[in-house]
Amino acid sequence: MIKVDENYPAQELAPAFPYRQVQLKQEVDPRQSFDILPELGRGTFGTVFLCRDKASGLELAAKIVPCKKKKERTDALREIDIMSCLHHPRLIQLYDAFDYENKVYVILELVQGGELFERVIDDDFVLTEKACAVFMKQICEGMEYIHSRSIIHLDMKPENILCLTKTGNRIKIIDFGFARRYDKNKKLQVMFGTPEFTAPEVLNYDEIYFYTDMWSLGVICYVLLSGLSPFVGGNDLATMNNVNSGKFSFKYSSFEAVSEDAKDFVRKLLVRDGTQRLTARQALQHKWLAETTTAQSTTELSITKTKLKRYVIKKRWTKAVNTIIALRRMGARIDFDLV
Repeated sequence: MIKVDENYPAQELAPAFPYRQVQLKQEVDPRQSFDILPELGRGTFGTVFLCRDKASGLELAAKIVPCKKKKERTDALREIDIMSCLHHPRLIQLYDAFDYENKVYVILELVQGGELFERVIDDDFVLTEKACAVFMKQICEGMEYIHSRSIIHLDMKPENILCLTKTGNRIKIIDFGFARRYDKNKKLQVMFGTPEFTAPEVLNYDEIYFYTDMWSLGVICYVLLSGLSPFVGGNDLATMNNVNSGKFSFKYSSFEAVSEDAKDFVRKLLVRDGTQRLTARQALQHKWLAETTTAQSTTELSITKTKLKRYVIKKRWTKAVNTIIALRRMGARIDFDLV
């Protein structure tokens, strides 16, 4: 059985990924420096391939973003600009970047441990409150650094938290495609994100701030501790209405084994008034993260793990169905006997 290392964060077993000052290379073929290898996956903004630095042999990930429209290139270049100034062990690192033949190539650190929730529901993983606190502490460390660089992530959700390896307990925050720089002289408003994890001020098209990310962390923590989503409804509109109400409950069997400190941590993040939420620095100073010594902290959260498995499986099915719908809209013929 895999348990989270209780000496964390005292030891970082693997050397840090080398930080690099990256300058976008215009009209330079990335294949001169990198071997582009098999596909790893597809996302909203592009396709990710395994790749290898020809000079060092280092294996990396290459996200290739087709840029047929001006906005697509603008968005890709914004992400590169933001990532180029983020050097922290809790964040995926940018290695190189190219703008070549109507495509943007983003060369990234290769993170192979899989999504956090996928890792947690593994049969060999022992899910305890202490494990949840270890993961949340790292997420808050990454968030504190991002905010210290005057950047708001704006897409914090479980899929964007990866485990560095399949056996360790270290995480990486990924996907800065929605991230924005904060400028105190400009009013920042956005209308995007995943409703289940999006803060009320986004849904209401109000001004956003660093506290917008902290709401998302509160939702992630609630799900991690219980296997339940605090605001999810039968559809996106119902979910958004639930988020806007800001009402949630701990009156579920999953929370019976969860300490009051953990509940207090969540409660202080899921505050509808963003100015009253914990900042990332305050979250790190909260008793639950600073002192993981409660009596319940090493008790296995078996009910939570069962519910979390259902949660993850439902997400997989939703993603698969949405992919099929998208393919059919593009005219693809699908043999459902093979699905």
